[in-house]
Amino acid sequence: MAREHLSCFMQCWGPSTKEVWRKNMKNPGGNNHSDPVSEFILLGFLCTSEIQIFLFALFSVIYVLTLVGNLCIICAVRGDHHLHTPMYILLANFSFLEIWYVTSTVPSMLANFLTETKTISFSGCFLQFYFFFSMGTTETFLLSVMAFDRYLAICRPLHYPSIMTVGRCIRMGACCWVCGFTCFLLPVYLISQLPFCGPNTIDHFLCDPGPLMKLSCVPAPATEVTCAIFNSVLIFSTFLFISSSYTLVIRAVLRVPSAEGRHKAFSTCGSHLAVVSLFYGSITVMYVSPTAGNAAGIQKIVTLFYSVLTPLFNPLIYSLRNKEMKEALRKLFRTLRLPQRQPLKT
Repeated sequence: MAREHLSCFMQCWGPSTKEVWRKNMKNPGGNNHSDPVSEFILLGFLCTSEIQIFLFALFSVIYVLTLVGNLCIICAVRGDHHLHTPMYILLANFSFLEIWYVTSTVPSMLANFLTETKTISFSGCFLQFYFFFSMGTTETFLLSVMAFDRYLAICRPLHYPSIMTVGRCIRMGACCWVCGFTCFLLPVYLISQLPFCGPNTIDHFLCDPGPLMKLSCVPAPATEVTCAIFNSVLIFSTFLFISSSYTLVIRAVLRVPSAEGRHKAFSTCGSHLAVVSLFYGSITVMYVSPTAGNAAGIQKIVTLFYSVLTPLFNPLIYSLRNKEMKEALRKLFRTLRLPQRQPLKT
């Protein structure tokens, strides 16, 4: 019995079963191979109803914990004047981004667990595609700015106050958002111009460029290569910048004479390095090479990791490894408690 449940659960991550695939290939919207597609079907995780309910409950809990964790970091930074520094302003900006990053995919995924049709409109699919990947691009830029901030703080401590002012930090954060939402206009435009005439079934839980390009009526090698080059340049350029910054940071830390000073510097940077490793490790697997070579099950698992799990881990990583953040969170929780009753005046 246990082996049967395990086998059924594993089907959620793998290729579609023939029965479900055939059912969804009947073009419920009335499209045939000559009519343009007006909606897509997101297959998501093909499981039994019991496992669908279990996954709905699991991802609902993860979503709520992610929102609460990142909101706590934002409120802690806002409420503690000791944290009104560039490092923590960037961290609050990053947590704000993570809230919207996970919100762009998880609510629609949860809705699909409870519906039979699992449809999404053509415009809704490309809006999700645009916002999800634009926020992912913004995250790469924000991680780069956070690495630059740590480089200045450790390698150029005397110049740090004059270079990384609060006003300049806010402007750099705003620039990350503008660039992130501007850069991904090209891939979205190129893929949206492909002819889609059916079938309209996407074997994924979100509108991902790989499965979308597979649904094109005609092969699109130029678009696929262009998107792969775009992703590779974006990922490797920002990752190279972050790696170079931390290489210089590690060299500077190793020259610190006291063990306590080295430990403090490594502790400050360790959280950021952990987040960078989680994020870049997963997106490199997905988007550096053309997506045609990735199986549907691998796409779902890797996408689930960097789109749902890393936003959950980030507040835990930053709060557990940072004494100032832990103290600010304690103050926040104390202020959120119900105020004690005031004694009655006689």
